[in-house]
Amino acid sequence: MLDVSDAVRAEIGEAEADRLLAGENAPGNYDCTSCRTPGHTSQERTSTVLFVGEETAVLAFAHATCIPSQVVTVSEDQLQGAVRTIAANEANGAAQVPAPSAAPSLAPATPIAPPAPAASPAPATAESGPRQAVLGVTCGQVLIQDSLYPAIVVEPTGPIARPGSEGPGDDFLPLLIEQGFMPVTDVARRPSPVAGWSVLLAMGQLHAILQPPPGPGGQPVAWWQAHQPLAVTDGYRMAAAKSHTVMVYAAPAGSIGQQPREDLLREALEKAAARGVLVAAAMPLAGT
Repeated sequence: MLDVSDAVRAEIGEAEADRLLAGENAPGNYDCTSCRTPGHTSQERTSTVLFVGEETAVLAFAHATCIPSQVVTVSEDQLQGAVRTIAANEANGAAQVPAPSAAPSLAPATPIAPPAPAASPAPATAESGPRQAVLGVTCGQVLIQDSLYPAIVVEPTGPIARPGSEGPGDDFLPLLIEQGFMPVTDVARRPSPVAGWSVLLAMGQLHAILQPPPGPGGQPVAWWQAHQPLAVTDGYRMAAAKSHTVMVYAAPAGSIGQQPREDLLREALEKAAARGVLVAAAMPLAGT
């Protein structure tokens, strides 16, 4: 019932992978690293998820229906925080393994989680002259056709210039539309999917929004990555586990603002859509 992907097998080694599949090192009971609800490796399909930092690696487990087996690169600080959590709560079913020499780069949350700053803008929305705007992210659930979906709202702190541009203009939305995001005219309609993008929701927290790899055969890269994983509500995690999809909305600086409640966030999204300054895309959880 345990899934070990080729990427995870390559990092932990054939012998360790075989021991896991034989049940020798499998935890039995675990808390899903994505939705944080209980699971059991002998009763339901379970994914092995290897979190890799600079010096530490942590092997965790998730429902296969939540996320597939994969390698996830996170910062060493994030991983050490997870290790401390694991040590305090052995029931979550994660085990520390020797750090690999290298790992592929993978990076996926809602009532309202407060806005979180990005580590940096993605290459697709790169630099804004001498100053670099960051992407603020707010998580909340949106009602679409009588169903609640997890949503992420992305808004830069300032104008985003096209790479190589010297002008003062804001190319944030055009750059995203070129990547496959679509203008939103009605927030009550589900956004269209965008190829190659995904959202990393793991350890019960939002880690990153991923964009397609820069070249053939590469791994997805982080378009937005939190300095620290962003905690989300149980309702948000349940909605994500149910739909396996996150609705990602984006608007230029100053369009949405920091809204403290989901109803106010919805109102701000509708106003942005009415002004023609809102784009969106539906994204699967990372690796799906």
